[in-house]
Amino acid sequence: MFVDETKVFLKAGNGGSGCLSFRREKFIPKGGPDGGDGGAGGDVVLVCNENENDLREYRFQPHWAAKNGRPGEGRNKHGADGDDVVLQVPPGTQVIDLNSGLLVAELLDHGERVVLLKGGHGGLGNAQFKNSVNQAPRKTTPGKEGAAGTFLFKLKTIADVGLVGFPNAGKSSLTNALTNARPAMAPYPFTTKSPSVGVIEYDDFFRVMLADIPGLIKGASENRGLGHKFLKHVERCKLLIFIIDMAGTDNRKPADDYAQLVVELGNFDPALLEKPRLIVANKMDCESSAKNLAAFRRRHKGEIAKISCLTGEGLDKLKARLKELVAQK
Repeated sequence: MFVDETKVFLKAGNGGSGCLSFRREKFIPKGGPDGGDGGAGGDVVLVCNENENDLREYRFQPHWAAKNGRPGEGRNKHGADGDDVVLQVPPGTQVIDLNSGLLVAELLDHGERVVLLKGGHGGLGNAQFKNSVNQAPRKTTPGKEGAAGTFLFKLKTIADVGLVGFPNAGKSSLTNALTNARPAMAPYPFTTKSPSVGVIEYDDFFRVMLADIPGLIKGASENRGLGHKFLKHVERCKLLIFIIDMAGTDNRKPADDYAQLVVELGNFDPALLEKPRLIVANKMDCESSAKNLAAFRRRHKGEIAKISCLTGEGLDKLKARLKELVAQK
């Protein structure tokens, strides 16, 4: 199960209380106050980890709390600070405060670290209040409450290239052919139910991240089908590939499919139409594909890569072209 949104309740640790204590030792008649300060509460820390793929851990365990600071002790002993709670999240994670509705954090790069909630300060022991007027203070302060809140974790996949197309256009087949990802495939719509990110590797160690987005349908921008749930995953891509079933399966017209995809992306976010795009004509091994491609070119201009995921035709050229396009960004 792929989880790209989940609600969590997070709590930083409370500070430990200050200690009320007086030094009492044999042969020392005037010991004076020696109550130590409390320790600070632990923080809630988010760390971006490229080895994490989704947010499922937080779906099944939505409550996380850092440790409280220990109270101070006599002999001016400072209480131990509480341990932080460190949450690993995948690149592309946004954190929204559900109380205010504001975006409070966004983690994009591996190793990036954000202190989301600060632990409370420790209280002061009575030794802190000693002065020339008050030699035996009995005053202490309690530890401060740690910050807390309810947040929405939202993942927007980070990839160089995003594959968009109608169900069964060949997105998963292309991902299988070019990358190390292995999305499920079957001859029925919506085989892919979650984004899948694979890596295209080249001999010179150049790498291209490819995201296979579940198939769109007419009305996806209005949240029909898988709708908004996965359209957001193309927002971060540098390049969009429109993969078109050029065989016209189920009496579909490839030119109409492409036009509808453009409409859906534009309705969801007009900025998506400003991204560079490459049209990939799949299933060129079928008899009807050449005729359909000719009709397609009369309606839509732009670069078109001809491939067949079944026979492997054009895949090497497409792989090389993707490297060129991504390297330009």
